[in-house]
Amino acid sequence: MASSELEEKNPFVVMAKPVGSRCNMRCAYCYYLEKGLYSSHEKQSRMSFKLLERLIRQTVESSPGPVVSFTWHGGEPTLAGLPFYQRVVELEKKYLPKGWEAWNNLQTNGLLLNEEWCRFLKENRFDVGLSLDGSAWVHDKHRRDLGGRETYDRVCRAAQRLQAAGIQPDLLCTVNSASTQDPLGVYEGLRGLGTGWVQFIPIVAFSPAGDLLPESVEPEAYGRFLCTVFDRWITRDLGKLDVQLFAETARVWAGGSPSLCWMAPTCGRVLIVEEDGAVYSCDHFVDAEHRLGNLASARLDSLANSPEQIAFGAEKQSSLTRECRECPWLSCCNGGCPKDRVCLSSQGEAGQSYLCPGLKQFFAHARGPLEKAMALSREKKGPEEIMAWFQREGV
Repeated sequence: MASSELEEKNPFVVMAKPVGSRCNMRCAYCYYLEKGLYSSHEKQSRMSFKLLERLIRQTVESSPGPVVSFTWHGGEPTLAGLPFYQRVVELEKKYLPKGWEAWNNLQTNGLLLNEEWCRFLKENRFDVGLSLDGSAWVHDKHRRDLGGRETYDRVCRAAQRLQAAGIQPDLLCTVNSASTQDPLGVYEGLRGLGTGWVQFIPIVAFSPAGDLLPESVEPEAYGRFLCTVFDRWITRDLGKLDVQLFAETARVWAGGSPSLCWMAPTCGRVLIVEEDGAVYSCDHFVDAEHRLGNLASARLDSLANSPEQIAFGAEKQSSLTRECRECPWLSCCNGGCPKDRVCLSSQGEAGQSYLCPGLKQFFAHARGPLEKAMALSREKKGPEEIMAWFQREGV
C-alpha cells in the first residue's frame, strides 16, 4: 500500500508543545516537567518560526482534509506569546488548500488569558481546554504557581473572560487523592461554570525512583468518584453538561467506536512535537526510547507510519493480559492507557492497568442506567423526561 493511501485510511494527529515542558505553574502531580531533559536545547525556549512553518505545512500535506487539526499543549503553551499564535494563523492560511479549514485547540492553565488573548482566540475560532480541578480546596492543594500561590480564583476568572468573549472552554479536571474525598464538591464546582463539557483525568504518577506519588488516585476511590458523579449527572444534568467518559462509554454501548485513545483497541496516532522539533510516540512516552526523529530532518507522515510507531500502537492490543481479554468490559477500555499498565493481573501476568478495579466498578454501575437512557431517547423522550424517570425510579 502506498504511503499516501495508508495516511488516508489511518490519519494521525499532532500535539505540538511550542515551549516544551516550560510552565508557569508547579502542579504536584505533573508528569511532564522532567520531559525537558530530552530537549536538544541547553535551555528550553520557544519553537522557532522555521520549525513552526514546517510543522504546519507537513500537517496540512499529510491530512485527508477538509479540516486540519492542531493541538497546542505544554507545559503551558501560552508562554510562547500571542505573536506566536498570530503567526500560527498566518501559516495555516498560507498552506490550507481552498475550501479547507484549520481547527485549533489550545490546552492551557489560563493564568495568562487576558482580554486580548480571549479576543484573539474567539476571532480565530480556537477551542480552549482549561485545566481546573473542580472545587477551590482541591484545586489549590495541588495546582500552585511558581511562587507557591493559589490559582483557583485566577483560573475561574479566565473561564469567565473566555465566556465573555464567546468561548465555552472545555474543563479538564484531574481526579487525584484529594478530589476523591469530595466528588460532588468537585463536580458542582465544574458544573457551576456552565461551560457544557468536562473531562476527568485520573492521576497515576510515579517518582523518579518508581514509587507511586501520594497525589495519585486509588483505583477503588476512582471508581467511587465516577459512580457518585454519574448518579448526580444522569438525574440533574443530562443534556446540559457532557462528561467525556460518560459520552464515550455510551458511544461504545450504542455500537460506535471510542474517540479517546486510551479507550481504543490500538493507539499511536497522536504524535508529540516538542519545541526543538523532536517527535515522540505519545504524550506519556516522551523519552529516548520513544523518540521517532526530528521535524528538522524527517517528515511527520513518515514518522507516523514508521515500523516503530506502528508497533508502539499495536502493542496496546497485543500485550493485553488474559484477565483483560476475558473481561466483559474489554470493549469499553481495551486495557486502558499503556502508561497505567503497571500491575499484575489476577493470574499474575504483568501489564494490568492500575485503574482496572475502578473502571470495572464504573462500567458495572453505569451500564444499566445508560442503556435505559438510550432506550428512552429512542422513544423520543427528551433529557428532562429521562432525568425525571431516574429521579422517580432511581439510578
